[in-house]
Amino acid sequence: ASKLEVSTPAVVEVEVGGTARIECNFYIPGNGSYTFINWFYVDRTNSPVRLCHVTDTEVLRDDTAYKERLSVGEDKALSISKVTMQDARTFVCQVGAGSSAVGESRTELHVYSELPAPLFPLGAPRGSRLSVPPQIARCESKNSFPPPNITWHKNGEQLQLQDNREWEVKYTRIRESSGLYTVTSTLFAPVMREDRDSRYHCTVHYWLRGQRHALESQKVQITVFYPAEHLTLQVVPSSALVKEGDNVKLVCESDGNPPPVFSFFKKELDEWQDLSWLADPNNGVLTLHGVNKSSSGVYKCQSLDLDDMKELEKIVELVVNYIEGVRVKMEPSSSLQEGDNVTLSCNAHSPVALNYQWIDKKGRTVAEGKQLTLKNLTFETSNNFSCKVVAPSVPGLEQSKQVSVAVQGKPRIVAISSSPLYVRQDEVVNLTCKAIAFPRPSVRWNVNGTRWELGEGSFPCPRREHRGGTHIDSSLPLSCSDQRTTAESQGVIIVAIIVAILVVAVLGAVIYFLHKKGKIPCGRAGKQDITRPEARKDKIVVEVKSDKLPEEAGLLQGANGQKRPGADQ
Repeated sequence: ASKLEVSTPAVVEVEVGGTARIECNFYIPGNGSYTFINWFYVDRTNSPVRLCHVTDTEVLRDDTAYKERLSVGEDKALSISKVTMQDARTFVCQVGAGSSAVGESRTELHVYSELPAPLFPLGAPRGSRLSVPPQIARCESKNSFPPPNITWHKNGEQLQLQDNREWEVKYTRIRESSGLYTVTSTLFAPVMREDRDSRYHCTVHYWLRGQRHALESQKVQITVFYPAEHLTLQVVPSSALVKEGDNVKLVCESDGNPPPVFSFFKKELDEWQDLSWLADPNNGVLTLHGVNKSSSGVYKCQSLDLDDMKELEKIVELVVNYIEGVRVKMEPSSSLQEGDNVTLSCNAHSPVALNYQWIDKKGRTVAEGKQLTLKNLTFETSNNFSCKVVAPSVPGLEQSKQVSVAVQGKPRIVAISSSPLYVRQDEVVNLTCKAIAFPRPSVRWNVNGTRWELGEGSFPCPRREHRGGTHIDSSLPLSCSDQRTTAESQGVIIVAIIVAILVVAVLGAVIYFLHKKGKIPCGRAGKQDITRPEARKDKIVVEVKSDKLPEEAGLLQGANGQKRPGADQ
């Protein structure tokens, strides 16, 4: 090249608060050196204002607003720190080489702020289609530089405003004292019922470092008001599953916005009974607590739009499922004896199909169906049975009826304490006898012919053998003790003395008779010890014996079915 050439970047971008660095490169023919370098900026009047004068030995800063913020590097590049929006202007690098050779180059300094922030503070006012399009939303971007551009989108698609005259956008741009811009775009458009589900958003387009960027806002849904066109009324839960005792809701809904005022009615004969006082007129729900058979019927919901006074109504039928009249019949109905057969029949009424189950007192299912037949009844068959009636199609709908099967018969002893029992004086012994019978038999203990009712307490037990019988179904504590002070003890002693005298008299008569016949020799050598064995002189023998009739004696046999030896009887 035959002349001085100077070059700088066409555009330099820097963020607010950062440092801008503008390089200045030059070429001098013949490998000559520069004489000076001047840096300028262009003011609003398009006049250059010198910032500094640079030579080989020094840098002279002019008295400008940049004096404290500028610096020149070894490569002669100009640096400006703490950049503000006002620094967005043109800077000039001027190079001098001798008296006649001067060249310069210009750079545009662009200052940008942080990313813009779009907002949506407003929604749409009421209306379906108005002569003046209502405001849909407003998009605002603050603290931007340079000022951004804003576009609008509906359901993800950009609105072509030039193709639709009904769409309108108002655009404002404000330059703040900081030099940043606040840009606002407001969208106006007609809305229809179908727009109640539409989503709108805006996109802010801005330049950064020489490239175009975009930032999308959040999506918003507008509120559209319109009258109701359709009405629905339903039973919750489904009417097919409603049973007595349930809480039922009649839910009335419309497609209008805002919802209309709802009223509820029930048909009684030929008139409609107003039930609105039981419902919330704003949410369209009528709650019926603890429904029963009489709650069944036809219900009506009526809506009223307060804008155009238009009325709509819908009817639904409520069916409350129930089970009633559960009854159990027993055949024969007369008293049951052991060996009899009996049939239990169960019936009930319901608008739905029913299943029948028979449950015993332990909760076990013993049969299914309407009838339960019990054959060859015994005492063990006596039980309480329940007829459980279930509606399979209506979960939770069931009822039960209990019946008692009582088998009558005379008592049958099934267990008795072993006999004889050997006990010591003053020792307590339990005599146990178990029997089965219905109705419940009276309970008594017999001790030497004396009857003791169950619960009378302890028996006086003299120091000699006693024999007793029983007719009880329980355990009886027996306390053996010498009781001489009470009237009962004295009576027992008198009876014992009389019996002893009679025994001695009879025994003496027998001995005398045998002596006369010569069967028994007379003298000490012929005497016999008729007292109890020495080993048992310190024991009282208590023998349990039944005083039943001969046909019941077999109940006292041993566990193996064999009769006891004569000594045990």
